[in-house]
Amino acid sequence: MITRRTFLKFSSAGALTLYAVNEFGVEEAIAAIPGGTLPPRAIPKFVTPLVKPPAMPTSGADHYSIAVRQFSQQILPAPLQPTTVWSYGSTTDALTFNYPAFTIEATRGTPTTVTWINELRNGDGSFLPHLLPVDPTLHWANPPNGRDAPMNGTGTRDSRPVFAATPGPYTGPVPIVTHVHGMERVEDWSDGYAEAWYLPDATNIPAGFATHGTWYEFFKDKAASAGVTDWGAGYATFAYPNSQRPSTAWYHDHTLGMTRLNVYAGPAGFYLIRSTSSDDNPTITGEAGAAVLPGPAPGVGADPFGTYYEIPIAIQDRSFNENGSLFYPDTRAFFDGFPGPYIPDSDISPIWNPEFFGNCIVVNGTTWPFLEIEPRRYRFRLLNGCQSRFLILRFDDPKVEAWQIGTEGGFLRAPTKLNQILMAPAERADVIVDFSQVKFGTNVTLLNMGPDAPFAGGGFRRADPRSTGLVMQFRVNQPLVAADDTTPPEQLVMPALSPLTGGPVRQLALLEMESEPPEDGLPIEARLGTFDPTVGAPDGIVFKKWEDEETENPAPGVTEVWELYNFTADAHPIHIHEVFFEIVNRQRMDKKTGVPIQTAAPPGPTENGRKDTVIAYPGEVTRIRMTFGLGGQYVWHCHILEHEDNEMMRPYRIGPAQPGQPG
Repeated sequence: MITRRTFLKFSSAGALTLYAVNEFGVEEAIAAIPGGTLPPRAIPKFVTPLVKPPAMPTSGADHYSIAVRQFSQQILPAPLQPTTVWSYGSTTDALTFNYPAFTIEATRGTPTTVTWINELRNGDGSFLPHLLPVDPTLHWANPPNGRDAPMNGTGTRDSRPVFAATPGPYTGPVPIVTHVHGMERVEDWSDGYAEAWYLPDATNIPAGFATHGTWYEFFKDKAASAGVTDWGAGYATFAYPNSQRPSTAWYHDHTLGMTRLNVYAGPAGFYLIRSTSSDDNPTITGEAGAAVLPGPAPGVGADPFGTYYEIPIAIQDRSFNENGSLFYPDTRAFFDGFPGPYIPDSDISPIWNPEFFGNCIVVNGTTWPFLEIEPRRYRFRLLNGCQSRFLILRFDDPKVEAWQIGTEGGFLRAPTKLNQILMAPAERADVIVDFSQVKFGTNVTLLNMGPDAPFAGGGFRRADPRSTGLVMQFRVNQPLVAADDTTPPEQLVMPALSPLTGGPVRQLALLEMESEPPEDGLPIEARLGTFDPTVGAPDGIVFKKWEDEETENPAPGVTEVWELYNFTADAHPIHIHEVFFEIVNRQRMDKKTGVPIQTAAPPGPTENGRKDTVIAYPGEVTRIRMTFGLGGQYVWHCHILEHEDNEMMRPYRIGPAQPGQPG
């Protein structure tokens, strides 16, 4: 358990302040709200129009050629300085490189392939260093030690190195590997496994550097056996079945120990799966015909400022410096003021921060944008793309009516009217918002009522109402182009979805590691593990690291229930690759023993469907049920990216070990 908590709240003067709970349980102010040299109150709000990312063009029939590059983009309002970012774009059209990336549009039942290219290099072919400080003391991709490292687990790539003195940040070439988050039944070689990364094909890779991760060659051979041979220096080709129900997925980097930094730099985009089958789409109450949902969405070559009624909206938190650059901490002292000693003179990493909360809200690549709209219904595909921040979204005008119709795994079993919506990092919500009753000429603000701090489910102070408590503005100032013929959400009949049933139970633990003396109580890692409730805590808890042997090994086609016992002080968004699951229930437990102590509560109405990310609250056991598909090597982890990057991720394997796989 973390005994010294750090969090943000309002001081008596009305300013946001960083507080900690001392050893006597008393709150102490220790610093101003963290961020870069550009204060959020110096950034004008609601002066830049919302960008609506168009669809990504293909480079051939159902094939995409997509690279990650570095470029400059106006994220802050002009005349503030542009920001250097990374993101994806089509190699067939340089104008498609944008943060966030353009949307991949797919059709259910029509597979696609994507060649993902690491082009983080200069025009002269030399590699680009990271935009942000990379902590080399974590268990990470570790390219500097490993060109000749064997693939049996004894090599030094994909490892936690040992240092004789506290190191500075890594400044070498940057590894990437792309994960489509929310792709069901994808082969493991196409899932973006954290140890299947690869460096750019640069001219100056230092001697002795590993150019790819431990699993890259194994997956390359496996892809070739499946007929996909387009793998090489600086790139890999993945295949996506698109076999799932219509859903809102997204894609982002997933490199071991660097996901928080690579994603913060920009590479992420939506991946929407649609269906032409009437069985997959809503109908209308009492009628046989198909329902009409708001649309269209921006297509290939669309004007990013054009008129669309279905809009993907990615909400992220970032901090900036006065020169426009992204700010991310370069010292652990940023989190809790601890000045060292760091590794190797203690067990505390010098740069990694247990959580990070940006002090600016960025929506579709712009700080606090506005959207001019008509008084009608819109469909928003919402994504919480923040590092650690939980969002609680609410419109400030009660005449706005919002209905959630889908979550990560597709349509809910019934539309749900919302007052506000809680979204953990990586969660998506498919929402219909009706502005028809709002007075013409009104400006409506989307608010964030969540905290500027780790989320535990209650008892928090809301985000700064002058910065992170604001998301974007909707200006109801456009006359109707045509009558709104979309189906009212309350009349929607959602596609049938059979419940998952049965299955053996696994007990798993969500854990946090504290520093050993003399720095006792400082958080150094977030962990996953196993739990034996017949023994109880603490003796029944087994802490696990990324490098430990897989303890979750379901068989293909088998349904299981996973019980997630949260022994930490925070809520954790738990994401399981390869599958969608259903939430069974949540139950309070004795945090000292792990024994459930109250009646289990069913999932809420916005969780009444299939999901790939679940909020596991502190002091609770969260039960989820899923059916496993293809055999192979996958991962499950917390999607607080700082946690994921420092041991709160575990490999799991479906089926037996594969012949020749890395140890």
